[in-house]
Amino acid sequence: MQISRFPCRVRLWIEFHAPAAIDLAQTDETDVATLRNFIERERARHINAALLIGGEPTLVPDRVMAFVERMDYVTISTNGLRPLPREGFEQVSIGITLFGGGSLDDRLRAISPAGRAFSGLFETALRNYRDDPRAIFNYAVAGSAVEHVEDTVRRIRDNGNRVTFNLYSEYGTDAPLRHSQDRRLLDELLSVAAAYPDAVIAHPYYLRALVTGETEFGRFGYDVCPSVSWDHPDHVVRRTNGNPTLPLFNVYGADLRTIQFCCTSGLCDGCRDSQAVQSWLLVSARQFLHSEAGLRTWVELAESYWRQFVWSPYHARTTGMAVGACR
Repeated sequence: MQISRFPCRVRLWIEFHAPAAIDLAQTDETDVATLRNFIERERARHINAALLIGGEPTLVPDRVMAFVERMDYVTISTNGLRPLPREGFEQVSIGITLFGGGSLDDRLRAISPAGRAFSGLFETALRNYRDDPRAIFNYAVAGSAVEHVEDTVRRIRDNGNRVTFNLYSEYGTDAPLRHSQDRRLLDELLSVAAAYPDAVIAHPYYLRALVTGETEFGRFGYDVCPSVSWDHPDHVVRRTNGNPTLPLFNVYGADLRTIQFCCTSGLCDGCRDSQAVQSWLLVSARQFLHSEAGLRTWVELAESYWRQFVWSPYHARTTGMAVGACR
């Protein structure tokens, strides 16, 4: 078991809106000079990593490049409809969202910024990012679509890509995570992860925490979620309750001024965001220190997490290791 020091310490999360997107709550800041000033202020705050999300970052590569030039670690979230250029963006990690699998994916997310529905988004993403080491599919699974999981993962593997799992939350319903109680979903994820270790980056411990929301030391929720904005006034009590948060982590709106509540919807009872759950496990290191087996599990969780990012020393391209080899 090897424990290595990794330099990525603090992050911010930026929402980018596509030029055609309409946001009644805030104005999309499009001036690159203003964006560069914002980045310099964040650097002065000791921020060294950024996740760019919302709208479609690949539509504004000049804004992505501003982060590439000054941030040590840059990740974007995309629906895969357009490819991010390779030249100049070699060290940008690309998370491609995927909902449900099969025909369910188009029904849940194939909607243009102007509100027009279309089809074939998964196939387009596969074509745009074939054999691209920067890309990983963030597959939001649902209990109603268990039958699509293995075929979807196989197609991602055959396309030369990797995949990790998220849990789909059906916001606006009485029980947005009802499907997480379906034992078939967890069994299928564990089975597929074991069958495709060269493609799936998801430790079994993480998968259980993701689907059930529980570990032996607690349940995921607002009181323990570390992915809350450091400077948001609503989190004063949360930051003093004894459970760790990500230091200096902020989520900014597209205007670069509005500090959002958290990295997702703010609807905590229906949230099982993959990045938040993984961060929760990693910042809870003290919960794993009661035994050698526990410490080993935490180290495996940490290494599995960092394998997602092309800029990480744990990425398969850097290590030469088979993806998912650490179990």
